Amino acid sequence: MKIGIFSPYLDSLGGGERYMLTMAEYLSKNDEVDIFWNDKKIKEKAFQRLSIDLKRVNFVEDIFYSKKNLLKKLILSRRYNLIIFLSNGSIPSTLAKRNILHFQHPFININGKSVLNKLKLTRFSAIICNSKFTKKYIDKEYGVSSMVIYPPVDVEKFSLGKKRNLIISVGRFSKEPIYNKKQIEMVKFFKKLVAKLPHWRLILIGGLLEQDKNYFRQVKKISGGLPIDVLSNISFDEVKNYYERVKIYWHATGFGEDEGDKPAAMEHFGISTVEAMAAGCVPIVYDGGGQKEIITNGQDGFLWKTEKQLLDYTLRLANDEALREKIAQSAIKKSKLFSKEKFCQKIEGLVNSL
Repeated sequence: MKIGIFSPYLDSLGGGERYMLTMAEYLSKNDEVDIFWNDKKIKEKAFQRLSIDLKRVNFVEDIFYSKKNLLKKLILSRRYNLIIFLSNGSIPSTLAKRNILHFQHPFININGKSVLNKLKLTRFSAIICNSKFTKKYIDKEYGVSSMVIYPPVDVEKFSLGKKRNLIISVGRFSKEPIYNKKQIEMVKFFKKLVAKLPHWRLILIGGLLEQDKNYFRQVKKISGGLPIDVLSNISFDEVKNYYERVKIYWHATGFGEDEGDKPAAMEHFGISTVEAMAAGCVPIVYDGGGQKEIITNGQDGFLWKTEKQLLDYTLRLANDEALREKIAQSAIKKSKLFSKEKFCQKIEGLVNSL
């Protein structure tokens, strides 16, 4: 079978890109897989940053973001038995035999039920979302019934190392509301803990694109003089090594935002949260978006709404090693529900059912 895969944001190598590239890696074992992307260097970057092996995948001209007219794009799309699209809110035009549409973001108020969208959607055999949180908004906006396939986390690659007095947060550095992981806020939170946790350190790690360098510099500036490390675009192996040594994982996406008005400002799922759990880090994450589908509060991590709750949970874990170890073991067990293996099984089942 000839399969095409398209993501408009491939160079960001974020959660959505991990989702699509993992599909490409797995499906290429038995089928011919093309990724529509003009810069072939992305193959090496995907291996370094995400540990995804694309050696069997072909990179072909990006016909969907090119200047080709619609008729030529449709003719080229007819070559494929299946095309899988990551949507940026729009519905692509395609004449492939089968099509799957994937949503990572909870789009709202974009005229999703327009006549043109309804016509385009007739070409799609399935619509998949990365969480129940995203599904709730997509189904309402587009008038569809999507299915949830949680993102892949390669939990088997993580192990429990010798833990140190470290707190970590992993997420893209960006000031844009839809991508903002609240690193500046976390620096301010940690500053209030320094006197109470004098031997602890905060590690902030994330992907960084050229347009976000000013925000990154702001994070570095306000971290000056504090026991905080701010690191960008490091390899998957380096991130994994940090996870294995860290005791606590922080996630603040969504803090200070109104979920009803701006659902996209929440964490849509939380791949880095699951990665941290797989390495025995206890997650303390903002109580919003898809994070609530990962964490059972007080059992395998903690959910917080206020700054005080975040600081209280952190101090509680830092001062009670037995409790931290107990919850860490539960977190490791929970992480296996979101394994890469389970993801691939569900993708294979979906593709075979079309």
